[in-house]
Order: sequence, then C-alpha cells, then structure tokens
Amino acid sequence: MKRYLLIISVMMIFITAYAQNKVYDESIAPFEQIDNAVAKAQTEGKFVICQLGGNWCPWCIRFAKFITEDEEINKLVSNNFVYLHVNFKSRTDELSLKVSRRLANAGRFGFPVLVILNPDGSVLHIQNSAYLEEGKGYNKKKVEDFFRQWTPAAVKGE
Repeated sequence: MKRYLLIISVMMIFITAYAQNKVYDESIAPFEQIDNAVAKAQTEGKFVICQLGGNWCPWCIRFAKFITEDEEINKLVSNNFVYLHVNFKSRTDELSLKVSRRLANAGRFGFPVLVILNPDGSVLHIQNSAYLEEGKGYNKKKVEDFFRQWTPAAVKGE
C-alpha cells in the first residue's frame, strides 16, 4: 500500500509541475485567437507576435518564462506587441498544419518560432528562436535586440 501511495505522490508532483508550465491554451481556436489579436493590434497601433509552439516543447516554455520574468523585456513586449501563444499540436495534426500555413509555414524553423504580423494580419517577419538561444536558455541582449528591431516605431523608421 505504501508503494502505491508513493507512486501516486510522485505522479501528482509531475502532473502539478506540468500544469504549472503550460503556457499554450490548447482549447483556444487558433484562427480566432490570431484574428482577435490582429483586431486588438489595429486599435492599439501594435504588431502581433505569435509564438508558435506547444506545451510539449521545453524551449517554448523556457522562452515564455524568459520574456515574462525579465522586467525590461516584458515591458518592451507589452508596449509594442499583442503577444500570443499559438498552439501547434503536431506535424500530423491538420489544424496545426493549417495554422502554420496561415503563418507563412513558420513551423519549418522548429519551435518555438516567432511570427510578427502587421496590424492587417499579414506576416512581417519570422524569427527562428534558435538564434536567440544561449546554453540552455536565451541571451537577453539578443532577445531584447530582436524585439527592439521589430517594434512598430523601428519598422516605420521613427
């Protein structure tokens, strides 16, 4: 009996840890999510960033955590972008493939991949996040430079 309790306790720890690391809401309709973000970006004068990936991807979770926990980067992102996590289930999932095609086949770069959309919903830039990595995480300067170079003001030359 003690063995079963131990096994159940260990499983609960893993399940709790997994649930705490979920950043992609798999219940959201991705096309509606993107359309809503584009509408919001239009009214706020921002660009949209779609972080395409999934809760199955450790690098996706690391990137989401990195930009959320770094105060400067978080402020830079929230001031210039409507940021969303677009779930990509698998390369065999038809909806995931349609979403990737909607985002200029961004999944070809691996995950996470960052897709910047103009306020009209067209793809402005696709960023392979591997170029922002350092060791087992992300390089603050590279990430910050990426976001600064793709703000609406920077793209407009302001």
